[in-house]
Amino acid sequence: MKLELGKVHVKDVQFGDCTKIENGVLYVNAKELEAEVLSDDRLIGCHIELARPGESVRITPVKDVIEPRLKIEGQGCVFPGVMGKVAEVGSGVTYCMDGACVVTVGKIVGFQEGVIDMTGPAAEYCPFSQTQNVCVVIEPKDGLETHVYESAGRMAGLKAATYLAKALADQTPDETVTYETKPLLEQVAQYPDLPKVGYIHMLQSQGLLHDTYYYGVDAKQIVPTLMYPTEIFDGAIVSGNCVAPCDKVTTYHHEHNPVIEDLFAQHGKTLNFMGVILTNENVFLMDKERHSDMTAKLCEYIGLDGALLTEEGYGNPDTDLMMNCKKVTKRGTKVVIITDEFPGRDGKSYSLADLCDEADTMISCGNGNIVIHFPAMDHVIGMQDYVEMQIGGWVGCKYDDGSFDAEIQIIIASTIANGFNKLTARGY
Repeated sequence: MKLELGKVHVKDVQFGDCTKIENGVLYVNAKELEAEVLSDDRLIGCHIELARPGESVRITPVKDVIEPRLKIEGQGCVFPGVMGKVAEVGSGVTYCMDGACVVTVGKIVGFQEGVIDMTGPAAEYCPFSQTQNVCVVIEPKDGLETHVYESAGRMAGLKAATYLAKALADQTPDETVTYETKPLLEQVAQYPDLPKVGYIHMLQSQGLLHDTYYYGVDAKQIVPTLMYPTEIFDGAIVSGNCVAPCDKVTTYHHEHNPVIEDLFAQHGKTLNFMGVILTNENVFLMDKERHSDMTAKLCEYIGLDGALLTEEGYGNPDTDLMMNCKKVTKRGTKVVIITDEFPGRDGKSYSLADLCDEADTMISCGNGNIVIHFPAMDHVIGMQDYVEMQIGGWVGCKYDDGSFDAEIQIIIASTIANGFNKLTARGY
């Protein structure tokens, strides 16, 4: 499967009479975009705000971040099964708004929604302090059940991204990157002397606002499966969860999965990238055993020499992480784990909730319990009402001037456990 990803660089975002991209500037017709979002009768209010790098702006509570992408050639649409009919994606030509994001914001659904600061010390921990952000601030109907509100918020962001992506249709990409993965036997034959490496991608699928969607299907309903890596760039996986902000895999992070991008960068040079194994993070022990067994079997079946393994969230998912590592290793595939750590503010607790002897090669994405000061901003998009109850905050952490103290796990993507961040740790 071969995909050409055309990147249209966006260097600024402004309001305008029509939605278009001109000379690197994304112009947004706010009224049209608001009307698109408010076509969902579960929402009674929506307004659009813009946030640019370096501005004294705080965005919270953040629900999802999405990069607008448009299918130019090939079957299906971006976000298949959600924003259009179900059709296999990952081939043809797709354009993306490189440097621009939709950020959905609104009253808190659960306690696990985060903060983006566009300047200041917290901005250093968050990739979205460097993007041109179109913030979709939503107001739900009174009395909506939490899962219904989450669904409305998720769809608001995807609708906004799909609307903005139409502006890509008449653009000429500033940069084009080509990705290709061949059918299994052809892929093995292409680089027979290089180690066969795959990616085990654990999807958050524990329910209770901890969900991810694959071609529109709640991932709790699937068993481990193989996918072409290019499918993910076309939005085959969509976030629908409220896990800890620091390691929440937003839809943007699925579109820009750094493990897949880095494996493609080494493909044909140091390794033969064979593909992606999707598996779940489960609640019940029987499901954990079943899915880790199937994941190990798939690694053995396609003959992987090595695999990179990532998770989303922490605590309970650490058990799935270790079960996958142990079983995959025992069936002959070497495993490298990528994860973040939560050893407590004093650093004296275990970094992970579970461990196994086979987990002997790990890459850290940082310590989510580090406390920093968040200075007051000139403008808040959304509301700071919930800071004390958001993960990373605590009762009494807010000050009268609008500043607060919190652990960096309150920041979207600060220690994200697939490596799309700036933190790591060194063992001694």
